[in-house]
Amino acid sequence: MTILLSLFYYFYFSIIGVYVIFIPKVLSGYGYSASEIGILLGAAPLVRFILPFLFIKGLQLNTRTFHYSLLVMVIAAIAFYINVEHFYRLLFSNILLGVGMSLILPYIEVIALENIGKERYGKVRLFGSIGFIVVALILAKFFSVTSIALDFLLTLTAVTAVIAYVISTKEHKESVQNEQMVQKRFSFFEDIYLWAGLVFMQISFGSFYNFFTIYETDHGISLDMTVYLWSFGVLVEVVMLFAQGRLLANYQLLNLIRISVLASVFRWFLVFSYPENLVLLFFSQSIHALSFALFHSATISYLYQIYQNKKLAQQFFMGFSYGLGGLSGAVISGYIYEYAPKLLFLSSSLFALVSFVLLVMYKHRQEA
Repeated sequence: MTILLSLFYYFYFSIIGVYVIFIPKVLSGYGYSASEIGILLGAAPLVRFILPFLFIKGLQLNTRTFHYSLLVMVIAAIAFYINVEHFYRLLFSNILLGVGMSLILPYIEVIALENIGKERYGKVRLFGSIGFIVVALILAKFFSVTSIALDFLLTLTAVTAVIAYVISTKEHKESVQNEQMVQKRFSFFEDIYLWAGLVFMQISFGSFYNFFTIYETDHGISLDMTVYLWSFGVLVEVVMLFAQGRLLANYQLLNLIRISVLASVFRWFLVFSYPENLVLLFFSQSIHALSFALFHSATISYLYQIYQNKKLAQQFFMGFSYGLGGLSGAVISGYIYEYAPKLLFLSSSLFALVSFVLLVMYKHRQEA
C-alpha cells in the first residue's frame, strides 16, 4: 500500500504542477484576461466548497462514489483539452475537473493516515512534491508549444485515475467506526475560528497559485527561472515532509499550524517588496516548507485527531480551505492583478495575517 500511495501522490501532484504553473500561462496565451483566468481557475475550488454539504445531506464518500469521481476526472481532462478556446465550455470542464479531484484526495488522505500514521505520512506525501518538481522541469523545456501542457494534463490525469482505482480495490476493509460516524452530525460552526482561519490562509495563496508565474515574468524574471523558483519551493517542501514526523509527534499540532501561517505573512510580504530580487525570492520560496508542507500535514492530522467523522472532516478541509479559500483567492487575485498589480502579494500578506489572528482566537477543542 505504501508504494501505491507514493505513486498516487506523485502523479496527482504532477497534475497540480501542470495546472498551477503552466495553465495560467496557457490561458493567457489564448487571450484570456487576468479576471477571466481568475474565474476559470476559481471554478474547481467552488466545486470543492459545495461538495461537502452534499455529504452532510446523505451522500457518502464510499468506494462507489470514489470510482465515479475517477471517471469524471478523466472526462473533464478530455473536455478541458477540447474546449480550451471556448470560455464557457472551458469553465464547465474546470467544474467537472474540480468534482473529480476534490473527491479523490480526501478519500486517499484518510487511507494514508489509517495505514501509515501521521509520523510517516510526510515520507509518502513527499513523492507528490517530487512529481510536482519533475513535471515542472520537464514541461518547461517543451513549453514553447503551449498545447504540450494540455497533453501532460490529460495523460497524468489518466495515470492518476488508474493508480487510485487500484488503491481503492486493495482497501477492502471498511472501518465499522467510520461507517457509524458518517451518520453523525457534523458541525463546523463549533470551531468557526478554526475553519475561517483555514479559509483565509488559502485565500492568501490565490496570488501565488494563479499568478506567480505571470507576476514574475512580467517583472522581468524568465520563465525558466520562474520554474526554478517553483521547483526550489517544492524541494524544501520535500525536505520538510521527510523530516516533519518528529515535529508532528512531539509538538501541539495547532501551534504548528499557527507558526506556518505567521511564516506565510512574512513570505508574501517579501514577494510584494522584492519581486525582482532573485536572492530574496528564493528565500521566500524556502518558507514554502512551513507555509505549505508543515501547514498541510499539521492541519489534516489535527482534523483527523479532533473529529470522529474523519472522511467528512478531510472533505470539509478540501471544501473550505482549498475550495472556498481557493475560489476567493483566485477571483480576488485576478481582479487585483488586473486593476492594482503592484498590490497583489501585499493583499496575500494581509489575508494570511487575518488567518493568523483567527487561529489565535480559536481555542483547542479540549479547551473549548
